[in-house]
Amino acid sequence: MEAIVLAGGMGTRLRSVVADLPKCLAPVAGRPFLDWLADALEESGFDHLILSLGYRHEAVEAWAVSRQGRARISWVVEAEPLGTGGGVKLAMQQALEDDIFVLNGDTFFGVDFREMLAFHQKAGAAATLALKPMRDFDRYGEVTCDATGRITAFQEKQPCREGLINGGIYLIRRDALNALPVRFSLEKDYFEPLASDGRLAGFRSEGYFIDIGIPADYSRAQRDFASGAWRAYPYDALLLDRDGVINVLRPGDYVKTWEEFVFCDGALEALRLLEPLFRRIVIVSNQRGVGRGLMTEADLEAIHAGMLTCIREAGGRIDRIYVCTATDEADPRRKPNTGMLDEVRADYPDIDLRRSILAGDSPSDRQMAERAGIPFVRITETDNLLTFAQRLTFKDAR
Repeated sequence: MEAIVLAGGMGTRLRSVVADLPKCLAPVAGRPFLDWLADALEESGFDHLILSLGYRHEAVEAWAVSRQGRARISWVVEAEPLGTGGGVKLAMQQALEDDIFVLNGDTFFGVDFREMLAFHQKAGAAATLALKPMRDFDRYGEVTCDATGRITAFQEKQPCREGLINGGIYLIRRDALNALPVRFSLEKDYFEPLASDGRLAGFRSEGYFIDIGIPADYSRAQRDFASGAWRAYPYDALLLDRDGVINVLRPGDYVKTWEEFVFCDGALEALRLLEPLFRRIVIVSNQRGVGRGLMTEADLEAIHAGMLTCIREAGGRIDRIYVCTATDEADPRRKPNTGMLDEVRADYPDIDLRRSILAGDSPSDRQMAERAGIPFVRITETDNLLTFAQRLTFKDAR
């Protein structure tokens, strides 16, 4: 993925607390704010960051040259102010992909970028904006949407009890701005006409949000980034075995139908508690009953459909299910081999295994975790998934 970061702001309102620096380089918890933003983008799978620069561009260029990160960084410099739209259009010359993210360099919004990209492509919109639900605000204009998620209007700044705001993250096609002039406003000259034509989508996210543009929020950022409160989730991925963890084992047999599926005590409540703690929750499960011909792939899919419905209705979440139906112990996907984890990492390249947990009830689960370098938690009848969830919830609350 590629992202353009608008990093040329002067930070006029921060002059009382920040030296003569571009806003994106304002020190936050001991590091330039742009460092935190770049870290989060790299963790999310971005491999190319394009900086749109203006004021004190030399300082940002020096930061980019000295940064030791995974993403390639390039930049463009406005010889004269081009407006938000002109700056993005200029930076698009460095982009290669079809759909490009655009972010404000003085704002942090905890969005699931891959989910936003999928939403954008499915919606077929000309552009998509990330929207943040907010209460009791007057610093931002309200964004209104229709029932389909299309943005219909942008309201001027005024006191608002509850609504959606523009979170400063956009998805735009690389060639979308070609016909526009060299200097223009992205918001006024591009987004507002799209909204009038019903071609602008809104992607709603509950992630952490902060704009460091005023001293009060800049001070809050110091606390939030020092404490880790900026992370949308305390942990990254939870990888769950199924049988004996989510549902009751059938001794000497397999769960072959939905009617035979019984949730372990407290499992639904556990998944509700775990939902806000992990960015991804997936199941990795050996299902040799299919390979042995005791059940079909369709039987397994029906079981999982019923399971997912119950989990959702209880307030929990499973993002994806990975199963190995092979009977051969040497199959690379069969636990304790790590083939299923390789698939997880291919689907979610932003997963950080150091901030993840694998929870299972068997030696093969432990061995797989050890081989992949993932912290392991053993689930038993007396120390079950609910006990684990309560323990983790208590730890996070502290």
